[in-house]
Amino acid sequence: MGKINQGILGGFLGKVGTVVGSTWKSINYMRALAVNVHDAKSEKQLCQRGKFRTVVNFTKTITPFLRVGFQEHEEGRSAVNAATSYLMLHAVEGCADDATLNFDKVRVSQGSLTAATDATVQVAAGKATFSWTDNSDTGDAQATDTAMALAYNKDRQEAVYRMAIATRADGTAELTLPTNWDGEALAIYLAFCSADGQHVSNSLCLQNDAPSTAPGGSGGEDEDDGDHQLG
Repeated sequence: MGKINQGILGGFLGKVGTVVGSTWKSINYMRALAVNVHDAKSEKQLCQRGKFRTVVNFTKTITPFLRVGFQEHEEGRSAVNAATSYLMLHAVEGCADDATLNFDKVRVSQGSLTAATDATVQVAAGKATFSWTDNSDTGDAQATDTAMALAYNKDRQEAVYRMAIATRADGTAELTLPTNWDGEALAIYLAFCSADGQHVSNSLCLQNDAPSTAPGGSGGEDEDDGDHQLG
């Protein structure tokens, strides 16, 4: 318990609530009590940190894509935070250093727009060739909706993508892949964005290769809306 020596407006010694009073060379001062922190290395915390690290290592490679893909997020947080939250809740498996992403459950876009129908992808000759059925006028789908295509290299933790590679009516598109990606493990996604840029569809995972033993790599972030390679 604190002791007041000079009346209610004077200095005090000891603890009062969350404040400690002291003196030094006849000078009164106060300090806040140290916060009681639980073990920062508990099993649960280590598990969550590993999951979060895994998600962030992924999202940082495709940040500009997520800003569009998760634009229909709830107010009060950013699109990237919304994407991170979704991945933490639905796409991470394992804990701590064993945490991994289940790329079949990963979404790089989430929204109310009607998604692609009968979508497929084929990878050959340094290109990912997408095809889908034009489902314009199904739900809120429009022929002018733009296709968003993304390929993530799981071995190198790099991505290439196009924000507007074709229209829904086109039914097909090609995404050029880096020449040094040949034979490496890819996760490939397709989504749509309305022509006015206000609505997006849920992304579809069209390919999810098992990780290979190829050496990793890294690159730099590019936020233009053309081809992208990030790492």
